[in-house]
Amino acid sequence: MKKGYYVGGICTMGLLGLPSLQSCSDSKDGSMNDKPNIIFILADDMGYCDLACYGNRFIETPNIDKLAETGTSFTQAYAGSGISSPSRCALMTGRNSGNTTIRDNFCVEGGIEGFKGKNKIRRMHLLPNDTTLATVLGAAGYRTCLVNKWHMDGFNPEATPLNRGFDEFYGWLISTAHSNDPYYYPYWRFDNHELKNVEENEGDKRIKHNTDISTEDAINFIRRNKENPFFLYLAYDAPHEPYNIEETTWYDDEEWDVNTKRYASLITHMDRAIGRLIAELEELELRENTLIIFASDNGAAKQAPLEELGCKGSLKGMKGTLYEGGIRIPFIVNQPGKVPVQKLDNLIYFPDVMPTLAAAAQATDKLPTRRNGINILPLFYGEQMDTDDRLLYWEFPGKQRAARKGDWKAVTVKKDAPLELYNIKEDMTESENLAEQHPEILQELEKEMNAIRTPSPNWPLSGE
Repeated sequence: MKKGYYVGGICTMGLLGLPSLQSCSDSKDGSMNDKPNIIFILADDMGYCDLACYGNRFIETPNIDKLAETGTSFTQAYAGSGISSPSRCALMTGRNSGNTTIRDNFCVEGGIEGFKGKNKIRRMHLLPNDTTLATVLGAAGYRTCLVNKWHMDGFNPEATPLNRGFDEFYGWLISTAHSNDPYYYPYWRFDNHELKNVEENEGDKRIKHNTDISTEDAINFIRRNKENPFFLYLAYDAPHEPYNIEETTWYDDEEWDVNTKRYASLITHMDRAIGRLIAELEELELRENTLIIFASDNGAAKQAPLEELGCKGSLKGMKGTLYEGGIRIPFIVNQPGKVPVQKLDNLIYFPDVMPTLAAAAQATDKLPTRRNGINILPLFYGEQMDTDDRLLYWEFPGKQRAARKGDWKAVTVKKDAPLELYNIKEDMTESENLAEQHPEILQELEKEMNAIRTPSPNWPLSGE
């Protein structure tokens, strides 16, 4: 077992002995073959080192820490992108950002035109022929629900979760801008197709926080579906800016500025909500048959207290970049009695989630042919497998590109700039560019990067 600790401003992992584990296939009995309930919890803009179990010394996260301490956590897990929409698209479709329908928050061509503030922009949305994780699990008999943030409808009101495979939806949409206004204390919120008022927050009152609303929606969904397998995608807003939360009691005695206290409070508040959710599963006697995954959609944002709280440790970059600080994320898996206690350094990323959860749900025959991820379920249940001898790929079309294969990473975060090369095993801070020393490695990575992607009409590149 590898145990995490905090050295020199970055989260690192040391190696201890792992007791031998019976293989997943050998240990399965009738109950193992039952379809587990699946809960995927996603934080928003939470840094790789924001959790105590990933080395943070300031932010209290006892419930998430317990998931890590009693389950499996990954030290080299990556989001689908460095920002929200394309990252979530990779999560839901099993395709990387060189092949997804949504490759950036804003598109160059096509999509639908709208406004962000006073700026006119275009956004792309998931298409009806995009097979989602909810579609796959729903076809296997799961009741599926998204709670809170979708962020894949663009400005299209007909691209809601209910139009893309989910049976139930409680939250907000980009296409209905006021459905999460004001942020964290909304007065309007979707209840499936219907937009309803949150009466407590009427008149800009800050009474009922969106994290609590989302947790109540999640618990109510579980209660209604306790007799059949369910998939709950609980996509919290926390700790995305603006950092709005009235309850900061955990950190009122700290000599921090208001922004720092609120950022930390948003994470601890979310952690408390996750504790409520887990307690409900235990009360309903569902905990042992429920697979819980916790992750973040990308790295911490520039507005976060990056230095004060060590949100990204010493990782390079942040949200919006394809350096490690933008895409490396915490990824925790827990299911009592089935997921062993271990820390793994396997390379995994969001496109792996769809085939993995399809395997857990015995729904691999429902998977779309076109996908980039692999089934990593054996890792969840204590088996060994090689996930590193393949190319993980990301792009912001025409602006940034990155790939990881084994110890090596190629990346550029500037338009038309040459690729940089890093040995991440030796240099996770991406401090020493080895492109000149190892041109043959860089050339091979670039060849694979060019081969793995497909053109997009919404982000046309010269020569395509």
